[in-house]
Amino acid sequence: MRVLWEREIPAKDIVVSPRPVWKCRACPMYGKRPGCPPHAPDWREARDWVRSFRRALLVKFEINMDDFENEKRKAILWLLDRERELFRQGKLYAMALFPGSCNLCDDCPFERGEPCRMPEKVRPSLDAIGVELSSLVEIKFSESVLYGLIMVE
Repeated sequence: MRVLWEREIPAKDIVVSPRPVWKCRACPMYGKRPGCPPHAPDWREARDWVRSFRRALLVKFEINMDDFENEKRKAILWLLDRERELFRQGKLYAMALFPGSCNLCDDCPFERGEPCRMPEKVRPSLDAIGVELSSLVEIKFSESVLYGLIMVE
């Protein structure tokens, strides 16, 4: 995994709608992970939350698709580190949004109805709260990339 770029964007440019959440319903992780629907905040609540910010950071990661789960985990950990760095800089409400479902644990206890091992690290996925990524970037399916978002201030 490597970071291709990190761009500051106005939060007002982030479109939040029910469309990505409905796509989540077709995912095999739907309802199984704490950052996925129906456990993630509702898209309407998320839309109001996004509107409370002025800016965000959009991050594009290049990943090796042959090692997808590990590469995604590295991207998620990078986003959490960046969130922590922004917090230390005084951005008290900085919060990362994950690319896809959380996969911080190899064996997710939440899937078995047990408590999450790392609730302090779980963040909703972009799709789970209704962020329309296509409103922010041109999606090229030929690329091996993931996107993350960090709400800043």
